[in-house]
Amino acid sequence: MSGMRTAVYAGSFDPPTNGHLWMIERGLEMFDRLIVAIGNNPDKNYSFTVEERFEMLRASTAATGHLVIAHFDNRYLVDYARKMGAKYVLRGIRSPHDYEYERVMRHINADMAPEITTVFLMPPRDIAEVSSNMIKSLIGPEGWEETVRRYVPNPVFIKLKLANQDAGENCKKDRF
Repeated sequence: MSGMRTAVYAGSFDPPTNGHLWMIERGLEMFDRLIVAIGNNPDKNYSFTVEERFEMLRASTAATGHLVIAHFDNRYLVDYARKMGAKYVLRGIRSPHDYEYERVMRHINADMAPEITTVFLMPPRDIAEVSSNMIKSLIGPEGWEETVRRYVPNPVFIKLKLANQDAGENCKKDRF
């Protein structure tokens, strides 16, 4: 594995979006090995379990020996990257807000792990505004399927549709 350029691309992926897939595809082009790491923060409430997010990522990405899908709990990203033998952390920037946050984190990460380089990518305009939270906020109103379908991979869309149907049935049960 020495000489192999390994990067970690971490996120909540709750749910994975086309923006996440774009980042994964670029990461696979740039690095010999890409670890897509599902971060799990015990202070956050997620819509999907780690297992569900793992399955959505697996179903949305092409199987390759260069891609590893994993997860980490309650630890600094650079500590996880170091443990995995990665010399790079891959981060996406969609907005000025993302830039400011990532700029600060890059400096803090460099203080903690100067041997790890942060690489920033900016997705194309048509997916730059897409976030997992935005996707979740679009689900529910009549016609939501056509809107959301554009922004997520098909396996994720299917999962979102099933989750919304289950939620609707639970609401009906609660009313009677």
